[in-house]
Amino acid sequence: MKPNFQNHKDDVYWKSAKASAALMSPGPVSEIKVALLTGGSDRPYVFGLVTSLVAQGVGLDLIGSDELDFPEFRSKSEINFLNLRGSLQSNVNFLRKAFRILKYYAKLIHYAATAKPKIFHILWNNKFEYFDRTLLLLYYKLLGKKIVLTVHNVNADKRDAKDTYINRLTLRIQYRLANCIFIHTEKMKMELIEEFGVQRTRVTVIPFGINNAVPDTSLTAGDAKRRLGLREDEMAILFFGRVTPYKGLEYLIAAFRKVLGTRENYRLVIAGRPDRCEEYWNAILEDISEDVQKGKILLRPDFIPDEETEVYFKGADVLVLPYRHIYQSGVLFLGHSFGLPVLAADVGSLKDEIVEGKTGLAFKPEDPIDLARAIEQYFTSDLYADLDSQRQEIKGYVNERHSWDVVSQKTMNIYARFLRMPSSEQLPGHEVSDTAFDAKIPS
Repeated sequence: MKPNFQNHKDDVYWKSAKASAALMSPGPVSEIKVALLTGGSDRPYVFGLVTSLVAQGVGLDLIGSDELDFPEFRSKSEINFLNLRGSLQSNVNFLRKAFRILKYYAKLIHYAATAKPKIFHILWNNKFEYFDRTLLLLYYKLLGKKIVLTVHNVNADKRDAKDTYINRLTLRIQYRLANCIFIHTEKMKMELIEEFGVQRTRVTVIPFGINNAVPDTSLTAGDAKRRLGLREDEMAILFFGRVTPYKGLEYLIAAFRKVLGTRENYRLVIAGRPDRCEEYWNAILEDISEDVQKGKILLRPDFIPDEETEVYFKGADVLVLPYRHIYQSGVLFLGHSFGLPVLAADVGSLKDEIVEGKTGLAFKPEDPIDLARAIEQYFTSDLYADLDSQRQEIKGYVNERHSWDVVSQKTMNIYARFLRMPSSEQLPGHEVSDTAFDAKIPS
């Protein structure tokens, strides 16, 4: 039986997960010790990966921050939580920020020199990207560490339309220094190979683990709608997460106005804070001010805490990702974790995660007309008509494809290889392959 991590506030799941792991993984795997370098952020990914690895018997030095100080981690002997980063609050003066960051790097460099784990698994770089990619990574290598690098974005500056020669050069150095690179999709793997010359044998495709850090309570869709100020008959379209130009919110707003002309009970919910795009955000605010005043658009331009997230995903009828450019989206999997269908622009690997008519629809990027078509098609489809039961189908589908069990098993196989220990692929009855986790398309 697979471990169940859905209710992470209940300590029972740790015990059942450990029992399952003991059946799946023999003694040698429990000897794996790893330093997990997080950059201090990305709560959902860190929580999912740490809980799954610990359940499989991996011992972790977790290099984190106040943001990653989960109560669930404190009592686990397998987790040595080192809060080297401290506070990530941005509302402090420049000198305080500079001192805080330099102090963190000093602690990190000292830790690396004395760290017992032979494997350093980097989830995210820190504040000074160019330094992290080059000198800091070379320092780890000189200390004899094996470097596992999870790449969430092959080239984020290219995505954000601010790519430079020095950015590409430091990325190339980072990718050459890493012993193994984890990537989330085949398209990302090909970009690494073709644009950065990475050897195919050093790249492993590992699915993006589903968000299990956000509480999922007994709150119903009807209750969630009422908490958002929506009526039962209003059709809620959700845009969720950080607002930044590459996410193409303006195309969704334009498409929303087109469909609003056909049915008055459409509502657009925008939930997420703008991220370093003042001019772009001010233009958005000016454009939607009248619709916000009329109640056609519900706007919450703030960070949405974990305990409030389910209200938006349960109260919405569909999630829209109108992105211009993306590699992979955690918001998509967050939506699917609540069983919410997704309308996604055909960029990056988003379309590969959409089963047309079953889990959502794809549309042409930067095209409000095609997005409006997709919205109207969705709200006249059987998927929307039978949304309550379809939510369960979608949740089952994504849990099978993006289970943290899959992620942790593939991750541990790499760890075991570096430590010259038996992996699950080498042990009788413990074979793990890409095809072993092929998911069935929901009916």
